[in-house]
Amino acid sequence: MNTLQSIASVRFFQGLPEDICTRIANISVFQTAPKDALLFEAGAPANGFFAVITGRVKIFRVSPSGKEHILHVFGPGEVFGEVPVFQGTTFPASAQTLEESQTAFFPRKDFTVLIQQDPDMAMKMLALLSGRLRTLVDKVDDLSLKETPTRVAAYLLLLRSSHEADTFRLDLPKGQIAFYLGTIQETLSRILKRFSEEGTIAVSGSEITILDMARLQEIADEGR
Repeated sequence: MNTLQSIASVRFFQGLPEDICTRIANISVFQTAPKDALLFEAGAPANGFFAVITGRVKIFRVSPSGKEHILHVFGPGEVFGEVPVFQGTTFPASAQTLEESQTAFFPRKDFTVLIQQDPDMAMKMLALLSGRLRTLVDKVDDLSLKETPTRVAAYLLLLRSSHEADTFRLDLPKGQIAFYLGTIQETLSRILKRFSEEGTIAVSGSEITILDMARLQEIADEGR
């Protein structure tokens, strides 16, 4: 995949004219990072944002007690780190690769110039930030109002959607998924076992197969 194709694969840039994508490619800095590479730390100056070209990147914070809390996992075609960039502040969380990943970095100064020159890109940025706000509100709702089985079911449906297949692998170790869902690993394992015994899913190590989509959706919708 060449540089222009890589930029075109980023969902945020899809639909932009080729000449604009070329200009974005010209300001981009591409890098390939090994697994567990730290891309930026919480508190670092937000002098640009990133897109995942290949691989996966987790956004996380570490509590005073040393516990890691995953806020989100980004895969190919997704951008991250954009909010503090346009606030002109620092990154509120850290970013680390979950596997060998290629990313594109967009310097704040250069990208701001492009936005000023292209209203369509500015509108796309507003839409992206609005979507992120909705995602954050939904997660707060999930963690505060919904029962743990509901959150687990919704998470499995999200993975199914991103993989576009009924059989997929969990994208994180169960301990990290538990933190992400606001629970503990033992509770997560019990819920997965229950779903399996009920015939809703089949579990084989980290591989999940959804057997009863309607039932899983019903569980995910509880409490709405």
